[in-house]
Amino acid sequence: MNQNKLFQNTRLRLALWYAIVMALILSLCGFGVYEAISHAHWMTLDRELESVAGTLHDTIELKLQQPGNLEPVIQQLLPDICVIGKSCTPEKSSSKRHILNAISQGYYYVRFFDNSGQLIAIAGTEQQELPSVFNPKSWQTLTDDKGNLYHQISFVLHTQDNKNWGYIQVGRSLKDFSEYLDAVKLILALGLPIAMVLIAIASWWLAGLAMQPIYQSYRQIQQFTADAAHELRTPLAATGATVESALLMPQLDETEAREILQTILRQNQRLTTLVADLLLLARLDRQSLKTRQEICCLNEIVSDLIEEFAAMALAAKITLTSSIRVHQPLNVVGNSEQLYRLISNLIVNGIQYTPPQGIVTVILDRSDNYAVIQVEDTGIGIPQQELSRVFNRFYRVMSDRSRTTGGSGLGLAIAQAIVQAHNGSLNVQSKLGEGSIFTIKLPFYPAPPSRNWLSAFTKT
Repeated sequence: MNQNKLFQNTRLRLALWYAIVMALILSLCGFGVYEAISHAHWMTLDRELESVAGTLHDTIELKLQQPGNLEPVIQQLLPDICVIGKSCTPEKSSSKRHILNAISQGYYYVRFFDNSGQLIAIAGTEQQELPSVFNPKSWQTLTDDKGNLYHQISFVLHTQDNKNWGYIQVGRSLKDFSEYLDAVKLILALGLPIAMVLIAIASWWLAGLAMQPIYQSYRQIQQFTADAAHELRTPLAATGATVESALLMPQLDETEAREILQTILRQNQRLTTLVADLLLLARLDRQSLKTRQEICCLNEIVSDLIEEFAAMALAAKITLTSSIRVHQPLNVVGNSEQLYRLISNLIVNGIQYTPPQGIVTVILDRSDNYAVIQVEDTGIGIPQQELSRVFNRFYRVMSDRSRTTGGSGLGLAIAQAIVQAHNGSLNVQSKLGEGSIFTIKLPFYPAPPSRNWLSAFTKT
């Protein structure tokens, strides 16, 4: 329970940090998007306002004759213009032309000032609450009493004889612009929490995925520790029991003493083998093989192992044969002792799990750039649901049978580790009651070795 709680807390912390980091990133991105949209619209707004104001300025300036005096033609250009101090009843006219139509579309306004800064006339409907005091700045952003924003530009007007007539201000209401930005803010304000909820769910799921290999590795370490303790406890308990029984005897003759010592020797050999296998697996896991890498001939290794295990196969009433299907030597770059251990583990495994009168065959062949070694037996086979576990440490298909033959369940795990250290592959095919085929593939020499193997070979 504590272990599960530990992993759940770790997963929660991972998910929380991921969500916090993503929240900061999304917030910055949202702020950046808002600023980019706002800046782009401001630039568009300035260009539009400058274009309208420039057109008005150039059109009106050509018709001005006396400073501070609005010519009648200006009323034709701006039908809704209202002169200060006179009754403002703008006439409807069909003579509005081109871009001057923008003034009558609701968002724009035009104001005329004389040289002293006094307001002369206004046109448009969006300037009623603006102050009438002239500000000489070219660009201005104003706020009226109701909090509405306006953006305007000012130009100097000249008469036809190049005298200063006064000033023209062209501006527009920012109501539509503010509404658009408010909509963007609303979308970001609503979208960010929704995105955070989705990110929280995704971060919890991703944290679970990230924790799975760690959890599996932890469980494997737990299982490995429990299995190793169990395997070590058995010979230690047997040795202790043997010594205790010997101590309880009043006297021992030579035969009894010899039997006791032989029992202790067997258990000691079992412990030595088990510890040596565990140390080998530890070295293979760290990939710290210090032995010299060399060119190894698989033909010779297979032939030597067939001779070596002939007596063992004969004692078990098993036929051990080899089938060399290549006419030239197959060489690999590796450690000869490890390769001997690799193939011998598979041969011993085949002999141990094959009933009397069975056959174990070692096949040597090649495929593309790989040397192929197959160890085929007619033994008890492996259930399909167990195939994925046969290379686990301390795993036995039949634990009782393995114990009687002295197996520790590390042979196939060591074989798998050796193959991986040699950049090869090991797989198994099996049918229950019919036998198994273990297939090894190793990159052979002189095929170009991988960079790791080349560096390991040159270092030696």
